[in-house]
Amino acid sequence: MSEPRTRAPFGRRLARVESKVELGAYALLTVADRAGPAGPRPGQFYMLAAAERWGGDGERPYLPRAFSYARVRPAGGVGDGAPDFGSTVDSGCMLEFLLEAVGPGTRRLAELEPGDAVWLTGPLGVGFRIGARPGVRRLLVGGGIGTAPIVCLSDDVGEGGEVLLGFRSGRHARAAELFGTPADLATDDGSVGRHALVTELLRERLDDGGSGTPEVYACGPPPMLEAVRAICAERDVGAQLALESGMACGFGACFGCVAPTRRGYVRLCVDGPVLDASDLDTALFAGAGH
Repeated sequence: MSEPRTRAPFGRRLARVESKVELGAYALLTVADRAGPAGPRPGQFYMLAAAERWGGDGERPYLPRAFSYARVRPAGGVGDGAPDFGSTVDSGCMLEFLLEAVGPGTRRLAELEPGDAVWLTGPLGVGFRIGARPGVRRLLVGGGIGTAPIVCLSDDVGEGGEVLLGFRSGRHARAAELFGTPADLATDDGSVGRHALVTELLRERLDDGGSGTPEVYACGPPPMLEAVRAICAERDVGAQLALESGMACGFGACFGCVAPTRRGYVRLCVDGPVLDASDLDTALFAGAGH
């Protein structure tokens, strides 16, 4: 089974925004992380903060925001005339983050343009654990902004993964364009794909008698993850859930992302965010989501 964690260098570091692409309701931000490790694991996350104007009225600073990365690729050299935010040699990696402007912090990050600087900490947490066992049928389930870690997971799994995605609308469903393989889509308003919840697609896949032992990997809003947990529990199917919670530090110091499990309370930023569904009585707990 692959290593679920790549350890982060100590402290935050300055990184450069290389590009920004509008993708329906989302923005896809590419950041050159030249001083960080080149191999984060799907499901791990980074803490992001704009280097400038990171604050509200009176410049009171916002806390960094936690984002799972959507894709990673080798870093290129520093472009002509670009500010030098680290090494000038080809090192580190290029990270893609899927953003939705839903509050003051995410709005500021979504305003960033190529050449701007961000403070970056990570990769943090424990990612998905992908085994190399034969005869496994991998079902990758993403909902909304939770689609991001499913992108890099799908890259790792390749053609052996079946991707199921759910979105509020066709505008949000533009995020499905990030995948290199076809995905089954469901939208709340029926504008793209099935007029259904993505958990209905999952239920059908698990009951279709397909070959192989199913394993489910999911990320999305808490109600979706609770439905995934319950569906898998009913069928005795193994599942790993990337849980969402407000995170202030990312290092387990503030205890702001504590989640109850059958083994006791855990801190999602160091013990997760990916947990086995079988360790949970519910994915709906105080502080879940953002």
